[in-house]
Amino acid sequence: MPSHRSLRMAEAIREVVASAILFEVADPRIRAVTVLSVEVSGDLRNATVSISVMGSEADQERALKGLRSAAGFLQSRVAARLQTRFTPVLSFRRDDSVKKSIEMSRLIDDTLAADRAWSATDDRDPIPAGEDPAPPSSSAAPDDAS
Repeated sequence: MPSHRSLRMAEAIREVVASAILFEVADPRIRAVTVLSVEVSGDLRNATVSISVMGSEADQERALKGLRSAAGFLQSRVAARLQTRFTPVLSFRRDDSVKKSIEMSRLIDDTLAADRAWSATDDRDPIPAGEDPAPPSSSAAPDDAS
């Protein structure tokens, strides 16, 4: 479990990097980038920044290359804010969890809409409460009178 110090440092790095990307980075490749989280190593020397980029696969790769190019600039902003002996080396990775959750939400909405459409066109009688919808089973063996 991460220490309280590393959690505070991760949150500070996330705030600084997100703010710098939004207001200070002038690289045109870095657009529609959201900083989701930061994981700091146990020795506080490395920080992995999880990002989400909206757009095509090419746009996402372009933004990731732009962020790797701007890592030194972003690291200097982090150093000014943290004022620690060592500034964590920043690395970036794409996090597709936001896109996956949007896709899952779309699939759920489509399924619910299809279910509503099916139940609206279903003209069968509903099953009364308390009755078993399955036909009675013939599990009892026939009597052999022989």
